[in-house]
Amino acid sequence: MNVKNILKVFFSILFILFIIYFLYQKFFKSEEVQTTEKVTEEEIIYKSNIIENVKYVTKDKDGNEYTINAAKGEIDYSSSNIIYLTKINAVVNLKDDSLITITSDYGRYNSDNFDTIFTKNVIIKYLENLIEGEYVDFSLERNSMIISKKVIYTNLNNILNADVIEINIKTKDTKIFMHENKKKVNIKSKN
Repeated sequence: MNVKNILKVFFSILFILFIIYFLYQKFFKSEEVQTTEKVTEEEIIYKSNIIENVKYVTKDKDGNEYTINAAKGEIDYSSSNIIYLTKINAVVNLKDDSLITITSDYGRYNSDNFDTIFTKNVIIKYLENLIEGEYVDFSLERNSMIISKKVIYTNLNNILNADVIEINIKTKDTKIFMHENKKKVNIKSKN
């Protein structure tokens, strides 16, 4: 056999192996993926440390109820009481029958003390008040909610821009301020 024929045989075998590999990847690998997608949304799916359709409900010593729902949660391997959440919807049902709803794209929930950090596109609704921001530190233990980063507070009469709003959940006392002393809280009337 000459070199030309050897190269033809070699490239033919290489081409056949490539076709076999491609067909295996296309048909056999895709079947494995399709079988895992047949799980219904109602079921809780465990994939290593991932939980879908997360729900936690707790009551504090004063009788306030806190419910948190998330599309997905990921348990922290180093600290199993910490769960990182995605697409969060939380409801705080206060003892006086008023509701606070909080939604955000992401969050961090501590199952030991129920403290929750909400981040990215946070929206808080309470009575006729709407607060938007990028970061919220919510603690039943400390009775506090601290909203920061691009805070916009809207009620029936005013729109307020600030760096931080701190709310005592128990007493409803509120502090609104800027990080820098030279900057001032901006309040605009809707009228």
